[in-house]
Order: sequence, then structure tokens, then C-alpha cells
Amino acid sequence: MNTLDPWGAVKIDNYTKLFDEFGISRFDELLGNIKNPHRYMRRHIIFGHRSYDSVLDAMITGKPFAAMSGFMPSGKAHLGHKMVMEMIIWHQQQGGDAFLAIADMEAHAVRNISWEKCRELGINEYILSAIALGLEPGAHVYFQSKSDHVRDLAFELGVKANFSELSAIYGFSGETNIAHMVSALTQSADILQPQLKEFRGPKPVVIPVGADQDPHIRLTRGLAYKVNMFIIEKRPGNDKSYISVRGKAAPKEALKEIAKRTGGKLYEEHVDVFALSSEEVEAVVRDVELRYGGYAFMPPASTYHKFMTGLQGGKMSSSVQESFIALSDKPEEGAKKVMRAITGGRVTIEEQKEKGGEPEKCSVYELLLFHLIEDDSELMEVYKDCVGGTRVCGVCKKHAAERMKEFLKGHQEKMELARERLGEFGI
Repeated sequence: MNTLDPWGAVKIDNYTKLFDEFGISRFDELLGNIKNPHRYMRRHIIFGHRSYDSVLDAMITGKPFAAMSGFMPSGKAHLGHKMVMEMIIWHQQQGGDAFLAIADMEAHAVRNISWEKCRELGINEYILSAIALGLEPGAHVYFQSKSDHVRDLAFELGVKANFSELSAIYGFSGETNIAHMVSALTQSADILQPQLKEFRGPKPVVIPVGADQDPHIRLTRGLAYKVNMFIIEKRPGNDKSYISVRGKAAPKEALKEIAKRTGGKLYEEHVDVFALSSEEVEAVVRDVELRYGGYAFMPPASTYHKFMTGLQGGKMSSSVQESFIALSDKPEEGAKKVMRAITGGRVTIEEQKEKGGEPEKCSVYELLLFHLIEDDSELMEVYKDCVGGTRVCGVCKKHAAERMKEFLKGHQEKMELARERLGEFGI
């Protein structure tokens, strides 16, 4: 019999190609260094990352770090949004700054949703849900259209972006409205905002996303590189490697200061440093750039989680009500959706007992795996009973439906209490 792996039971089309084609690193390589990992980490639901080691190092050493994400208020908040909210909250609990943006500019430009509706959905569906799930005061919760920092930064990033680049990433054409393009740059500004001097300056920032959101991360990492004053490169020398710091729009005096503080050799437009590590050089360069009015952005980090499948199979879609459970669904309706969901059971009970169930094909098991069972040993028992044929789908559905009903009831009660706390979050 194969080794039981309840964490690998979610069907995956082919996440492996993301490692090879897009340079995403495997998250499991970092897992052993994380104290009290979230269940999405423990269960390998988070499968990949970019630069998360920088966030983890800050977490371990007590240095500043942040987590941020944005939510487009185009409809109801559902379990997929809950996954991202939970990761923002978990990082806040580990000592990080939390940033939660309501992407009303994107919703208005892309979905033609009125500003009034954006605000209504943003507060009632997303902000209240995040607070109910555990977001604490001190988090930076805002609407894009109301943030001067984001709008100003998006304009600066626009100086370094062009139509060809955005078209290659997003498929923009001559029919794409300008506001849609601006909204893409605004998302990059959201991601980089936590590193502005108003928020304690440059620091590692993680953006928890599904793999389909990686284009935003790649664009923002490229823009961070472009707007910084300096380029830091490791280069091979005659005897050993060295670090070259090249100025782009940097004053000559800034390069002189870097050379002095690193013991490097100053040339016309760059400094060669042999005696220090990359981390030491980066710290000096960031400090100097900030002194001369630059941003000194660190490339944003990201984590990538597996997608939930729809309750009826296939892709979960916000336009297909039966494919997802909204956080504002009535508890009884949420339970009914679970009872109508597709399972990984066999055709007959006799075949189920003989061959066992297939949790990797089961949307009900997926609800337990992602959301409804926190205890790993309890989930393992469910998995073993399923593949062993002793747990039938009807019993499992009723169990999951009751848990979903309890979750939605409790969550919505917390949302009503959260309404009284909106002022603590600047809303």
C-alpha cells in the first residue's frame, strides 16, 4: 500500500512546471525553519515561493517585515479569499505589519462597478470578514482610491513601465482602456507601499497568492528593480567573486559614500566591493539610497497556494453560485451546498468498502483539508477511513455540512461584532 498522504490529496494539474518555467522555489525547503507553521504550510497547500527566505529570516531575528494583499470588491467574499486573509493574519501574529487593500480602482476600471458599490462590498464582505477571522488593530486597511501614498507611487512606477511590457504580461490590446492599465500599476504600488518611509522603510514583504497571480509579482519585482537608484550584482573576479554597485540615476556623491563605507573601489559609474558579503553591501546601499531620496525597495516576496476546486468539480467560479461557498451565505445554504457537492466516492457502497474512496477527487474532503479541520491527526483519521472504505460519503458529507454550518454561523456573528470595531481600523 502507498504511504498515506492526506496533504497531497488535492488534485493538481501541473504545478511542477511553475518551478521550472517561472523560477518559483519549493516551499517545503523552508518548512523546517518555521515555528508553529500555519496549516496551509503544514499540509503543503502552500507549495511555492519567491524570496520568502528573506521574510522568514526577519521573522526569526525579530526584524521588521510585512504581509499584504488586495481584494477586488466585485462580488461576495468566499473561501478562496479566506485563505489569503488567514495568511495575512498569521503573519501579523508572527510580528509582521499587515496591509489589506480594497482594490476599488481595479473593480471600477475592469468590472465597471460604481464607487458606492465598491465601498459597500469592500466593507461588508471583505473588511468585516478579515476582522472576524482575527485581523487586529494596527493593520493598514484602506481603499486604493483613498490612499495618496498608493496613487503617488503608482504614478512614479508608471514612469518606468511601458505599454509593451504590460501587454506582454496581461495581454492588453488597443481596446484596453487606460484606467485598466493604471489599475495594474496601482496593484504594484499596493505591493510596494509597505516599504515606504511612512511605514518604516524597506523591509521584506510577502504577498500570499494563487499561482495565477504571479504576473503581478513578476511585474512588481521588475518595477522595484527599475525605480531603485542602484543595481547590485555579484560578479566573478580574477581570484574570487566580488560585488559591483552600479548607479543609475544616483548622484556621484552617493557612489562616493558607498565606496567609503564598504571599502570599495570607486569608478565613474560603479563601485567594486571585495571585502563584504552581499547582505552587508545591500544594507549600506539601502541606507545611502534613502539618504539621497530614493526608495531602496527590496523585491517583494510571495507564497503560492493550491487552488480549491469547485463544489461541482472543475474550477471554482464566482459567477457560478453552486461552485463556491461565500462567507456571507446563510449557514443553512452553505450546508446544503456541501450536501450537493461532488465527492470522491465509488458508485456503490459495496464498491466503496472494497476499493475505498478517492479523496484526491473529493471536494468535500478538500473543505475539511483547507478549512474545517484544524487538527492534523483528526484529518488523518478521516483520510484513512475514506481510503480504507470504512467511511461512506453520506456520513462524510453530513459531518462536513454540519461543520460548515457552524463555521458560517460563528463567522457571521463575529462579522456583526466587527462592525462596531471598524473605527479601530480607520474605516
